Amino acid sequence: MPKQVDHRGRREEIARALWRVVAQRGVAHLTMRVVAHEAGISLGQLQHYFASRAAMLSFAMDFASEQTSLRVEQGLEGLGDRPHPRDVLRVTLAEMLPLHADARATSRMSAAYVLEALHDEAVHEQARRGLTGGRALVERLVRQAIADGHIDSGRDPAIETNLLLALTGFTPLIELDVISPEDALAAIDVHLDRLFAGNDRSG
Repeated sequence: MPKQVDHRGRREEIARALWRVVAQRGVAHLTMRVVAHEAGISLGQLQHYFASRAAMLSFAMDFASEQTSLRVEQGLEGLGDRPHPRDVLRVTLAEMLPLHADARATSRMSAAYVLEALHDEAVHEQARRGLTGGRALVERLVRQAIADGHIDSGRDPAIETNLLLALTGFTPLIELDVISPEDALAAIDVHLDRLFAGNDRSG
């Protein structure tokens, strides 16, 4: 029997190697040869899975997004069957920040991807679609919280969504030791408390 190769698993291993290169050395060193070395494979083997740097980067970014979504799902599972929308938003926002190893890796990957997107039209479109989808998810949560009476009906859901996502801008401040992760989480908590102030949390 010929040995079965887990192609998806191999691509994920390469993506994680790419994350490590970005996290440890920066996007300037992000070449296929460097990633192959980090992954412990030959350049030819890497090119078997990814025909170009752009294809490799695109997969690594999609995989990073999947891992962020998975961490959010795992965090929500710990909230019980009917979590309050404030807690759902807190978990979602916290997992977008570089608060632990996996989140730091995916956060730095995202930063590298944005830089790439500024100079590559195809990457730009993919990144834009991904961010648009993520923003839409947060806005749906906000709109549902307003509909259910958890947030004041006078609030503009689009503006509140933009303000919530602005909190993920703490990432460079955390990465460069301007503020601590605890400071970022405290600011998120204060903002969420104000957003949900005066509304029933028993939901």
